Amino acid sequence: MQRRVLYHALMALSLATAACAASAQAAAKYPSRPIKIVVPFAPGGTTDALARLVGQHMTQDWGQAVVIENKPGAGATLGADAVAKAPGDGYTLLMGAAHHTIAQNVYAKVPYHFGRDFAPVTVVAMVPNMVVVNANVPARTIQEFIALAKSQPGKLNYGSAGAGTAHHLIGEMFKLRAGVDLVHVPYKGSSPAVADLLSGQVQLMFDTVTSGLPQVKAGKTRALAVTTAKRSSALPDVPSLSETVLPGFDVGTWFGILAPAATPPDIVNKLNAEIVKIINTPEVRKQMLEMGSEPVGNTPAQMAAQIKTELDAFGAVVKQIKLTVE
Repeated sequence: MQRRVLYHALMALSLATAACAASAQAAAKYPSRPIKIVVPFAPGGTTDALARLVGQHMTQDWGQAVVIENKPGAGATLGADAVAKAPGDGYTLLMGAAHHTIAQNVYAKVPYHFGRDFAPVTVVAMVPNMVVVNANVPARTIQEFIALAKSQPGKLNYGSAGAGTAHHLIGEMFKLRAGVDLVHVPYKGSSPAVADLLSGQVQLMFDTVTSGLPQVKAGKTRALAVTTAKRSSALPDVPSLSETVLPGFDVGTWFGILAPAATPPDIVNKLNAEIVKIINTPEVRKQMLEMGSEPVGNTPAQMAAQIKTELDAFGAVVKQIKLTVE
């Protein structure tokens, strides 16, 4: 009996050693052909711009073409599903975003699990969302706005890019934490929501800095706070919710690279080292900051922990407000 147990243990060790050796060998040869980064949105916008920026420098460094494939649809789940089902060899990657941690919770049917079917590589950038109000709203600070909202329950409206979007879920988190009654008005995209914010049809939005910065700088809207724990480099004078009225509030719109779950750790680590190096170059950091994105470049483990935290946090909000999107 002892011999049999020892035999099986040695066989398991031998197989594990062989698998590690094969993984290391595959990583040593990687990449030997073009790499595809799937962007689950239409061309244009932050997700696409960041994917192309990173891909361009990967091509220069590795001498292999990095092709961007835009695959929009089904709330960003169509492109993600294609990557989840791709071979785990490092040649098909996803430019994922916070939208995916939300979609996992709000869509009735998602053909993959975002926390299990992907190998996180690194968060490329974080774009803070901001509490932004129409210029005519009589609140100059976030404290004044919360007081105003509490004095007029159900009278102030906030616009979003649609039910189940980051704008919407961050708005609901804010309502629950701040104890205010705001009316959600969903639009078919960010542009019409911003148009109604400017005209005063809605009083506020939880818009991204990249989208809302031009109107703030022009004085057409007023940024009261950012939703990430750290202030935005693009709006250094605007405080965070965490440092003012809601300690610990830390939600933004992240964008990052993921691979299929079966991708060998050595290839994931090689991708991580390359992309983090790109993010930390002065040229790339400057370009990211100019588009309102905060460069990140963390480890696979840190990205995995962030995804789990967001899946749980958004899941709790979705359950509390009983939200389901078909």
